[in-house]
Amino acid sequence: MELYLVLSSIFALLLKIALMIQRIQSVYLLLAALVSGVLIWVVEYFLNGEGNEFVGMDESLYFSIFMGSALMSVIAVFLFRNRQLQTVVNRLNLLLNLFILGVYVYQSLMMSGETAVSEKGIGMFIPILSIVLIVLANKAIRKDEQLVKSADRLR
Repeated sequence: MELYLVLSSIFALLLKIALMIQRIQSVYLLLAALVSGVLIWVVEYFLNGEGNEFVGMDESLYFSIFMGSALMSVIAVFLFRNRQLQTVVNRLNLLLNLFILGVYVYQSLMMSGETAVSEKGIGMFIPILSIVLIVLANKAIRKDEQLVKSADRLR
């Protein structure tokens, strides 16, 4: 009987995740989480392998901000039933990514010299890509909200 309860709860969780993924904003938010949480590791691995300087992973504060951004994106995916709260979390995530971008721009301008391949600012594209994905998610959420409001008017 316990196995049945475990399997049914796993099935319910998978069904809930499948319902979330059907919405385009969930896809955008999952991509934003992957960009913030995984792409930073890929960029760091390839750049440090070649001995280049990279702003972002050298201090744990930057890394924790990236992980916070990824966590906020994942949390926003699970808030699909409350679209207004989902939008608020996305806006906070946008502010966090704009802060990261500002720090990158500042530190890139303060770096001395030019690297061989001019890769010192490649980390700036991670928050930019995340910002674009979050804006697209907010646009899709707004479209869903308008659709629900128009359906309520018809009733």
